Amino acid sequence: MPRSPSSPAFWRSPLRGPWFTSVLGVVLLAGITVLFVTGLVSYAAYNPDLSPVNDQTPDKGLLGFYLFSWPTHPSWLYRLTQGVHVTLGIALIPVLLAKLWSVVPKLFALPPARSLAHALERLSLLLLVGGGLFEFTTGVLNVQLDYIFPGSFYPLHFYGAWVFFAAFLAHAVLKTPLALRNLRHIRDEQPPGEGELVSPVPAEPTVSRRGALGVVGGGSLLLLATTAGRSFDGPLRETAVLAPHGGPEPGGGPGGFQINKTAAYAGISPTETGAEAWRLVVTGRDGRSVRLDRPQLLQLALHSSALPIACVEGWSTSDQWWRGVRLRDLAALVGHDDPVDVLVESLQRHGAFRRAALRANQVADPRSLLALFVNGEDLTPDHGYPARVIVPAAPGVLNTKWVARMTFGDL
Repeated sequence: MPRSPSSPAFWRSPLRGPWFTSVLGVVLLAGITVLFVTGLVSYAAYNPDLSPVNDQTPDKGLLGFYLFSWPTHPSWLYRLTQGVHVTLGIALIPVLLAKLWSVVPKLFALPPARSLAHALERLSLLLLVGGGLFEFTTGVLNVQLDYIFPGSFYPLHFYGAWVFFAAFLAHAVLKTPLALRNLRHIRDEQPPGEGELVSPVPAEPTVSRRGALGVVGGGSLLLLATTAGRSFDGPLRETAVLAPHGGPEPGGGPGGFQINKTAAYAGISPTETGAEAWRLVVTGRDGRSVRLDRPQLLQLALHSSALPIACVEGWSTSDQWWRGVRLRDLAALVGHDDPVDVLVESLQRHGAFRRAALRANQVADPRSLLALFVNGEDLTPDHGYPARVIVPAAPGVLNTKWVARMTFGDL
């Protein structure tokens, strides 16, 4: 028996073949296209051209083209798009691994390049495999809150996505016609003709190709069932046993819903949020500025909004009832009768998104609040007491907690 993986006879699994690979490839073609589109949508939700504080991808050049001002309707938009992005990405992991296993003989084929065209195809395959593993690995680590990769997740995942999708697009253009031809023989265990993935000396089969696809599909469904629940509340959240924000709600009462960072983690002490120390500084046109303590905020017109919170890691909550001062009313206090952009700064001193920018259309929405209460009670420290921003359809990190300063004007 050959000992070198470069020999076709080294790979003896009877499952490998053009039909098996083509089925997996078509599934990935659809799934990864959805992942790329929802990833671009998530990028747009951060309003990257609004202010550098929202954009974690320096020197992006043409790759960072801006899509559109992120809308505030419907309020569950980011909850849907990012939930699909993360949950689908996790569910596709068994399909990706099975596809890589099915084509692994090609990675060891000799000679490495038979022609310039073949060399380019091998290079695109290397970028495709490396980029795919990188994107799925960093995505899973981010979802699991394991930041063991060097640097920030945002630029790593952003640049990796472009490398991977460029290679994926080139590969799809080259291979989709062949995959569709192979799928015409979907009822055959082995399509006509011998492909380069078919072993010349196959071992005895222990499972059919359809059985193997069933195992892959079952793995995807299992990951889906143990992950998707964190985008919901109640009993469904408890099914998300593989997600950090799955399981039972983190407490009871009005504040008993999911959070990402606690006050202790952010270094927020009760002293600096107490009545004696905390003041909200609101600055606007021509340097006009007001300082408001919490009782003074309570004297302003208060409004209520039912809004969810959705995070880039894919978890979300259902609508919570928030009550506070409209952002556009705060803008009017400092001379902006027409809504403008705002830079919101937190008491939090370290970490990404301790400052966040919101666009004028977000400030103008009557549901956008500087919230003082949630579900009929004062905000808890972990939910941003004494005041936090809540904006419809905005990513969770832009709903700044422990707000200390708001600067209205064109950013």
